[in-house]
Amino acid sequence: MKTIRTIVFWMHLVSALVSGVVIFIMCLTGALLSFERQVIEFSERDERHVSIPAGGQKLSAQQIIDHVKTERPEAKPASMTIVNDPHAAWTIGLGRDGFLFLDPYTGAIRGEGNKTVRNVMSELRNWHRYVAMSGDQRPTGRLVTGISNIVFLFLAISGLYIWMPRMLTWKLIKPVLWFRGGLRGKARNFNWHNTIGFWTSLFLMIFTLTATVISFQWASDLLFTLTGNEVPPQSQNQSGQQTEQPYAYPTNLDALWPIAETQAAGGKSISLRLPIEKNAAVFTIDEGIYWNIFGRSTLTLDASTAAVSKWDPYGERNSAQQLRSWFRFTHTGETGGIVGQIIGFMACVGGAFLVWTGFSLAFRRFGKWIRRGSNGEIDPIQSGIENNE
Repeated sequence: MKTIRTIVFWMHLVSALVSGVVIFIMCLTGALLSFERQVIEFSERDERHVSIPAGGQKLSAQQIIDHVKTERPEAKPASMTIVNDPHAAWTIGLGRDGFLFLDPYTGAIRGEGNKTVRNVMSELRNWHRYVAMSGDQRPTGRLVTGISNIVFLFLAISGLYIWMPRMLTWKLIKPVLWFRGGLRGKARNFNWHNTIGFWTSLFLMIFTLTATVISFQWASDLLFTLTGNEVPPQSQNQSGQQTEQPYAYPTNLDALWPIAETQAAGGKSISLRLPIEKNAAVFTIDEGIYWNIFGRSTLTLDASTAAVSKWDPYGERNSAQQLRSWFRFTHTGETGGIVGQIIGFMACVGGAFLVWTGFSLAFRRFGKWIRRGSNGEIDPIQSGIENNE
């Protein structure tokens, strides 16, 4: 038994030292991104919220997009979204060029969003996902964070195993279950590492497991296989140089949008992907009827006839597709609402402290080995495992 614990301990230690810096970056940026949506919405509250004029009548979707074309002729909208709220502005997504918020009653552009806040959040996401690599290096950065995330999952599991006393008695569990005052140096770091590790391990396992499915195609495919569903085919990148087509604004939204509104009657929001390509108008609809608050349905219309080509409600998707949606927002804590986001924030902060205290303990250990190496008195796990026995 002790041999197994020794092996696990060494695997835990070496893995942490190899991936610790990347894990620290992911934890720190993850904590700062925990309330990204609320921070952005608060910073843009004046642009997103409109006053209803006396006898105000909302403009049609076609009138809104025509206002964008007139006021910003150089813009190439990638999406247009309206929330089922009379005080909500239209949101026009411009891809990497940002957003426009339009008054639904006048068509006036209220603003372009808080670019400073959005740029900060974008940079944090870049560090979180790609360790700040860009361009052709992004796949490498994504691989680095993906592997480090798997290592973090192993550290959470192995750390809990190392933490577990051989005998589950209150006398042995209590010292490593909560913070102890009056400790300094190595003893303090050991107590913090054990306590934080115990209380965050379950949440870190959830966040790292969901991140693995998001990061790796093989993990996503495995999710489909384990749930008994057919793995969806991979989209193939078209080879050869593609000729860029001139951007085409939609001209018949007055025929298309009412159908989407009928389909989303009582729902929360409707979004249209732009430009309309291959004669297919693709709407994303939040019906507001699913337990998963981020569940979205898709409506595809024939752009020339306004006939329904496909209705893909979230509730009728297979279990793997629904789980994939759950995983995406469970990773950010958002499936649990503000409570889930707070838990995610605390787990990320805890993860950063685990790296700091773990590195401190490891460096102290190595320093001690260097000083004691000449007499061969090396006990690789004395201050780690045996304190829990």
